[in-house]
Amino acid sequence: MSVPATIDTTPYQTLEEIQQRKEQLRASIQKETKTIGTLWHGLTAPQPATTTGEMVASLVSNSVTAIDAFLLVRKLMRTYGTVFSLFRKKRK
Repeated sequence: MSVPATIDTTPYQTLEEIQQRKEQLRASIQKETKTIGTLWHGLTAPQPATTTGEMVASLVSNSVTAIDAFLLVRKLMRTYGTVFSLFRKKRK
């Protein structure tokens, strides 16, 4: 990604010049969007485990994360459960 050193302050004389500049900016934004998308995919794509040890470590890590999320939700429901119960429909 390239950041422009200065902002283009050229006065435009015709609508065609404005349209050309708009197309240039659109092309630049699309190019940078593709670059960002490629980089983001590279960061977020899961990496395959190459050894059994890495696979076990990944499994343990994911399990601990799931348990932690469950405990967090449980704690939040205990703490703020009365707030959520106000919005429930009462059964007759």
